[in-house]
Amino acid sequence: MAIMELIGYSLALLMGITLGLIGAGGSALTVPIMVYLFGLDAFLATTYSLFIVGLTSLFGSVKHIRAKTVDWKYVILFGIPSIISIFISRKFFLPSIPDILFNVGALVVTKNIALLLLFAIVLVLASYSMIKPLKQNLDNGIISDKRFQLIGIGLVVGLVTGLVGAGGGFLIVPALVLWAKLPIKKATATSLMIITINSTLGFAFDENGIRRVDWEHMFYFSVLAIIGIFVGMKLAEKIPGEKLKPAFGWFILAMGIFIMVQQLLS
Repeated sequence: MAIMELIGYSLALLMGITLGLIGAGGSALTVPIMVYLFGLDAFLATTYSLFIVGLTSLFGSVKHIRAKTVDWKYVILFGIPSIISIFISRKFFLPSIPDILFNVGALVVTKNIALLLLFAIVLVLASYSMIKPLKQNLDNGIISDKRFQLIGIGLVVGLVTGLVGAGGGFLIVPALVLWAKLPIKKATATSLMIITINSTLGFAFDENGIRRVDWEHMFYFSVLAIIGIFVGMKLAEKIPGEKLKPAFGWFILAMGIFIMVQQLLS
């Protein structure tokens, strides 16, 4: 096994631990790992990310379902608009993008470059929601004038999931805390369930990507990520995820900037 692949599989554990601790950030690690360590193109990397993040989140969600910390009305509220956006972007929009978009002088902007740049922008935006502390509000219950905002975020989350393979936890958790007024732990549990549904369906809608998948490679990576999420959830009982979120936010900010620079200079 090549040294880069060995590092990639080792980081699968970190990806799972991150999901278990803060309920977000799985794709922020998975897509770069697939691109820079396993040498996949950006489109296929998002396909792998959807499957791996979806399956890992499912295992993480089981414990939360048993503990009754998943708020199902918000799963439905986010889920329906997200699924619509995922279906449109994954089934119709992505396949219609040409391999070469345009030229800027000597720079040829390909589909692969565009997807990675978009992913980098998503990382930069995600870093802000992780670095900025959330104020917990214990008034549980949906506010009527916030329904449309939450549905709108569900549509955006679906679009992000469909285009760059990101589960959208960085948008879901703050929305559930600030607008739905869920406690942070309950928002994290609900976010994992929404990510499970969105990522799994995003993968299922991707017929072209599925045909190119190396199932053995994805199996090994997924197993390690699943082990990681159980470790992360165990650690979360002792270490509040909110304390680690800012540090991870700075990390993905640096990663987003790195991807932007690397793509523009390559």
